[in-house]
Amino acid sequence: MTIRVTLDKMLAERDMSLTELSERVGITIANLSILKTGKAKAVRFTTLEKICDVLDCQPGDVLEYDRD
Repeated sequence: MTIRVTLDKMLAERDMSLTELSERVGITIANLSILKTGKAKAVRFTTLEKICDVLDCQPGDVLEYDRD
């Protein structure tokens, strides 16, 4: 069982770069990159809230649960 981060899909759908998201959310590109590549072990709700606010989406649009 795995939680997958689909941030790259959301960025593509919004035609937004990781750099632009970083600037608008106030999180470093390095930290967003760790999240985007699935290497993050945790994410703060406040960070997820900011990402969802900027991307105009729900947490389930950014995170995906895979049972396999």
